Amino acid sequence: MRNRILIADDEPDALKLLEARLVELGFEVVHAADGLSALSSAQRDIPALAILDVMMPHMSGLEVCRSLKGDPKTARIPIMLLTARTDEVDRVLGFEFGADDYVTKPFSPREVVLRVQALLRRPVPVGNSAAGPVLRAGGIVIDRLALRVTVRNRAVELTRTEFKLLSTLMENTGRVLKREDLLQTVWPRHANIELRTVDTHLRRLREKLGTSGQLIQTIRGFGYRIDDEAE
Repeated sequence: MRNRILIADDEPDALKLLEARLVELGFEVVHAADGLSALSSAQRDIPALAILDVMMPHMSGLEVCRSLKGDPKTARIPIMLLTARTDEVDRVLGFEFGADDYVTKPFSPREVVLRVQALLRRPVPVGNSAAGPVLRAGGIVIDRLALRVTVRNRAVELTRTEFKLLSTLMENTGRVLKREDLLQTVWPRHANIELRTVDTHLRRLREKLGTSGQLIQTIRGFGYRIDDEAE
């Protein structure tokens, strides 16, 4: 539902002002007091957006985020993480797990609402929503349910960002994707990522894929594409 927002926090009183503002704007707010409940709620009734506290009982917000982003049925849910920690490494880890935005406590309810609205206005990411859980191109196989990548039956360890980048390209096999498209799809809007970051990650991704890295072609002046006949 486009108006349902899931808020998961084991201290719900801290979010009352945020909830009140969201309700004023016409959103339906659904609560979860721990990570497992949040995951179950999101899988049962897919929300328009999920706001997850990082530190929750039973399952952390990071783990919930990773589970939701790893399931094709819930992968497109925009996720905002809340945390009382300000360490940069935690913020980077959240983005690697697939978070779309990251807010530190204490926060301004007005700012969070503006960020929620910005995330909900974001265009649907490029890709084939009908694509199954397994993607193939040449010798590369992605199992999106198991979050596993193999190249000619050899397991390849990718970061969360590399996994999402490769998945996006393989969902669009044969189609040229501009760097701007990849940036908007793979990286969160508020991460202050430059276009050249796309090039850097693709270079590292090619190295990890070995000879199959040649499947990722640079279309000079336009962007990148996967050509499954290039091997």
